[in-house]
Amino acid sequence: MFDRIENGPPKLTATDEARRQVEICNACRYCEGYCAVFPSAFSQRAFSDGDITQLASLCHNCRGCYYACQYTEPHEFALNLPRALAEVRVESWDRFAWPGGFARLFQRSGGALALMLVLGIAALFWALTALAPSGGEGFYAYLSHTAMVAIFAPAFLLPLAAIAIGLHRYWAEVGGERIRWPHLKAACADAATMRNLSGGAAEGCNFEKGDRYSQARRHAHQAVFWGFLLCFAATSSGTVLHYVFDMQAPYGLFSLPKLLGLPGGVLLTIGAIGLIALKFKADAHLGAPEVWGGEVAFTALLGLTGLTGLLLYAATGTALVAPLLALHLGTVLAFFLTTPYSKMVHGFYRMAALIRDAQRKQG
Repeated sequence: MFDRIENGPPKLTATDEARRQVEICNACRYCEGYCAVFPSAFSQRAFSDGDITQLASLCHNCRGCYYACQYTEPHEFALNLPRALAEVRVESWDRFAWPGGFARLFQRSGGALALMLVLGIAALFWALTALAPSGGEGFYAYLSHTAMVAIFAPAFLLPLAAIAIGLHRYWAEVGGERIRWPHLKAACADAATMRNLSGGAAEGCNFEKGDRYSQARRHAHQAVFWGFLLCFAATSSGTVLHYVFDMQAPYGLFSLPKLLGLPGGVLLTIGAIGLIALKFKADAHLGAPEVWGGEVAFTALLGLTGLTGLLLYAATGTALVAPLLALHLGTVLAFFLTTPYSKMVHGFYRMAALIRDAQRKQG
């Protein structure tokens, strides 16, 4: 007891601190029109741990509420809701991740991502030497199709299984209900337009310019989002052409994989560069500072995935194909393996949060 008196009151957990701040916001209600967080919070009077987790996943960290708030430091309430919710998000990703422990490693250490990338490249260089096929065209002259499938199929499917387990845990904690088409439709519309990154203002959010509005982060996010989807569609179309129509790579410039993949790679690269630049401009203390490096490393890995794909295509027919192929495949492999534990997983949880919010609004 005397230790508690000498050391002061026990420190609040991330969830308890966020709950304290949300309850103050619920009494004030100045930010009612800002983003999906506030209508959801203002529809309740008490907040369970699951409610706080849901609000944290709804938050896009646009920071408009912080710059509008009259209760930030030096006020005794010391509100910093963007940071409080960011820390709950990070804690929840760690808690929902399967297997446990990996999320903490990847979120808090950008070096871990870089190390995995290096190891992936080294492993693929070994594969290029040990598994080099005797024939084949394009990429298959350096690494057989069988070897690619053997390496990348588990690296794609196992992370998806881990994400599914995490989403199941999230859905149970936030009290999710049966998903219906209207819920999914509303959530997809919000995700596609990134409406909540506007911060409730047509001018944009306040991520990198303090109390000045900007659309830069929204545009960079959209470039990454649509670029990633185009790259995924390009890979999927190549898979269909290979297995359904017996049309094997390499594909021409006007083939579906190239028509989807080239603009996808450009958007992914430009968007990632934009997000990293904005990250350096923004105030780190309005997010979760302890995972800042990991978030930057993840974004760099995402951009490198697009960039190496573009460089590989540009190097077609040259001696650079072999090293660039290994670099590209190593980057993609590292990206897949880290997806359930890096910030990439926020997209899955945010989509689930938008669906849950649509359920709240539609009843």
